[in-house]
Amino acid sequence: MPDFQRLRDVRCFLLDMDGTFFLSDKLLPGAAEFLEFCDQKGIGYLFLTNNSSKDGSQYSQKLQKLGVTVEEDHIFTSGEATAIYLKKNFPGARLSVTGTPALEKELQNHGFSLMKTGADVTVLGFDTGLTYEKLVDLCNEVRRGIPYVATHPDFNCPVENGFIPDIGAFMALVEASTGRRPDVVIGKPNQPIVDALAQKTGLPLSQLVMVGDRLYTDIAMGRTGVTTVLVLSGESTLQELGESPFRPTYVMENLAELLHTMQTLG
Repeated sequence: MPDFQRLRDVRCFLLDMDGTFFLSDKLLPGAAEFLEFCDQKGIGYLFLTNNSSKDGSQYSQKLQKLGVTVEEDHIFTSGEATAIYLKKNFPGARLSVTGTPALEKELQNHGFSLMKTGADVTVLGFDTGLTYEKLVDLCNEVRRGIPYVATHPDFNCPVENGFIPDIGAFMALVEASTGRRPDVVIGKPNQPIVDALAQKTGLPLSQLVMVGDRLYTDIAMGRTGVTTVLVLSGESTLQELGESPFRPTYVMENLAELLHTMQTLG
């Protein structure tokens, strides 16, 4: 019988979205009921996603369409974390951005001006509208030697029928062309987003529980002191877990099993 003391101590769940709470346009088992339980028990929750192709308002609207009401202040994306990082480290910088209009808007809302070339910092996000022209411009900016920031490290984004290439695949392409990796990667499991979480929640990391489906992002956050729950509803399998250096605190089939576990704890 696993020792669930860390779940008893939780003050805020950090919930991944793609592959954990929903897949494409379908809620995963136990998703809505899990939020109801947290509300009833006074346990906080924050949707934490590495997907920088959408902003908080878009995710709030998406969840609403799926039948779940979640306010924007319960959603934290790697795009927002990137904006916070840039404001601290490159205030007033001009940015070249390879990303969706939502990411561009997020950065502009934080006071940054955007330009196609000749910028001070280049930012790579998960760009679902990627074109060859954008890749050429990105590689040219990277070759100039200016600071190169990526919003998150994920190689694939899970969808209902499998996976689509995510930013990690784009980074590999840029590295093959330019010889450079990003100078900093913001999203899970890296320190910039962990720092932002501690600030946003006001809680010690020991009272946070990360629930997600990716070993190298969600579960790797355990190295920072966050309790982790691997759910098998998205990218990772038990076979991959057996071969991974990243070990979750707990393993659950999905949010429905985590909900049942929390209910048994009282």
